[in-house]
Amino acid sequence: MSAELREAADELADLLWKEHTVYRDRSGGVVIRGEHVQRWISLSTGAGRDEVLLRAGRILDGGTTAPARSEAVATLSAGRTELAAVCRRLLAETAPGPGPGPRPAATRRVRTRRSGHTSLRSWLVVACVAAVIGLYLARMS
Repeated sequence: MSAELREAADELADLLWKEHTVYRDRSGGVVIRGEHVQRWISLSTGAGRDEVLLRAGRILDGGTTAPARSEAVATLSAGRTELAAVCRRLLAETAPGPGPGPRPAATRRVRTRRSGHTSLRSWLVVACVAAVIGLYLARMS
């Protein structure tokens, strides 16, 4: 099965990216790295005999791989174009920035209204704090 995974990974890499690196990982699976797009795809044996587990993730700035953001199970005999389509879908799910689907909570943008002037509410807070300090000082003397 490992020879089949390596062969499938080589063919998928050619279909996905012009520039890529294919290597074996510690668990016996095969990883395809696309440094220029900062993405990776891994292929490992699935639960069934002909099944393959596809996982996709990002490559971080230092070159290390981030944990998988999406995964899917496909059959190895489905054909390389079908496997490539599944890989492209997984890669699209790992893409940061605007696009279909919700963003992770850490990267959501919050729209705020800012004006060049301090709002009335802010001045009221400052006035209340000043009044409390004034009352405290008046009682102390």
